[in-house]
Amino acid sequence: MSSRESRGPTRGKRESESRSSSSRVKRERERDRERDRDREPEAASSRSSPVRVKREVEPPSAREAPAPVVPAVRVKREREADEDSEPEREVRAKNGRVDSEDRRSRHCPYLDTINRSVLDFDFEKLCSISLSHINAYACLVCGKYFQGRGLKSHAYIHSVQFSHHVFLNLHTLKFYCLPDNYEIIDSSLEDITYVLKPTFTKQQIANLDKQAKLSRAYDGTTYLPGIVGLNNIKANDYANAVLQALSNVPPLRNYFLEEDNYKNIKRPPGDIMFLLVQRFGELMRKLWNPRNFKAHVSPHEMLQAVVLCSKKTFQITKQGDGVDFLSWFLNALHSALGGTKKKKKTEEKEQLLHNDEYQETMVESTFMYLTLDLPTAPLYKDEKEQLIIPQVPLFNILAKFNGITEKEYKTYKENFLKRFQLTKLPPYLIFCIKRFTKNNFFVEKNPTIVNFPITNVDLREYLSEEVQAVHKNTTYDLIANIVHDGKPSEGSYRIHVLHHGTGKWYELQDLQVTDILPQMITLSEAYIQIWKRRDNDETNQQGA
Repeated sequence: MSSRESRGPTRGKRESESRSSSSRVKRERERDRERDRDREPEAASSRSSPVRVKREVEPPSAREAPAPVVPAVRVKREREADEDSEPEREVRAKNGRVDSEDRRSRHCPYLDTINRSVLDFDFEKLCSISLSHINAYACLVCGKYFQGRGLKSHAYIHSVQFSHHVFLNLHTLKFYCLPDNYEIIDSSLEDITYVLKPTFTKQQIANLDKQAKLSRAYDGTTYLPGIVGLNNIKANDYANAVLQALSNVPPLRNYFLEEDNYKNIKRPPGDIMFLLVQRFGELMRKLWNPRNFKAHVSPHEMLQAVVLCSKKTFQITKQGDGVDFLSWFLNALHSALGGTKKKKKTEEKEQLLHNDEYQETMVESTFMYLTLDLPTAPLYKDEKEQLIIPQVPLFNILAKFNGITEKEYKTYKENFLKRFQLTKLPPYLIFCIKRFTKNNFFVEKNPTIVNFPITNVDLREYLSEEVQAVHKNTTYDLIANIVHDGKPSEGSYRIHVLHHGTGKWYELQDLQVTDILPQMITLSEAYIQIWKRRDNDETNQQGA
């Protein structure tokens, strides 16, 4: 009897399913039930195991009762097979083979969950949990970095826990869907890979100084490529100003925009200085990227390389000197790119002066920048009890290099006089106005304002007579002006930059970018200036 009770529900199910069938099928099932009732007592008396009874009783009913269900399952499987086979035929037609992973990637249902407004690739590429650089992936939904994509990896756990499914490998630039773990191939994701790793063709680089087209960031703000604010993490505005100035020197910019120029340079094992070259190239391409998601760039990775390579001489958390950083940075780039460390070639000519005790020595040496000395600031206040801020023309402090003016240098051993004269004018010239003087107790700043023209600075008179005939072009135009405001230890840096495409001047201070009149530039306390030699085919710039 137990076997009959256990079959009651199954019979009820079969009866409910058979109501939708024809009357002929109902009559056949009723006959089957009568046969089953006659056979079950015999089977129960002859066998003690109810399971065996079930196995013997099922075959007659199994041949007919599940008949309407089995065809439905078969039809469903056949349809699924047909649906799977259609893309396979398409892939075979294109590639000549079946690639199930590629087929699935074209139908990823989570691409609409990508949030481009939170994506920021300016920071160090390491996992936010394990702090490891190995196999770092960016979650394109929340913008965080995680390690790995296998089972029990941080990215896998994050995808399951928060239902964030689209990830980008920060090294290979491939997209993956987790936890399903298949690669996503979609052309709509190319803008993300371009922001992570911008590339420039030779034609694009050649047209940078000819176009004045504004670019639009993802948040709707407009910006000029190259005139982009740099984030001040804590006290790194001195480095930001120098990096902005160097990024607007066309030959330097064009060299670093194309990674092929330096990626094959071989360095000795364990050399960390080449990291400075790589990070500067990445920063340069981000500054000039016309397809940025935001209108500013964070120099986080660049500054980390500076701290590492300078052995913490220059830091993010402590204000530094712009001239010191500029000279160290250019020398570090030069040596990392395979520059020579040869001793300076000197040619000494000794001439007796009127007194036989004194001898004059002439030495030819290379220079990175020209240091311009300011006159001593007044110590006393005027009649209004205010300190007088003197002004001096640029040509007065350039007189140091006319070959006539003498400057006294004192050391603990001896005193001597020096005269300077230029023997060659490079395409780009850097002036460093010496505003800071250090002694044993404190650093003092000279607030003297230098009056200088923006264009048409002729340096011919500072060349020796035999060199003047060789140099046809001796006129320079200003392209960058770094300003220091405030006290020596508590001040801030800002920079004025000329955009070559528009001919307009812009002032950049950290993230703030504003246009400025050329007449306002001369009123600032200029500290570092970059001048460009004018060629024959160049016209006068705006702001003369």
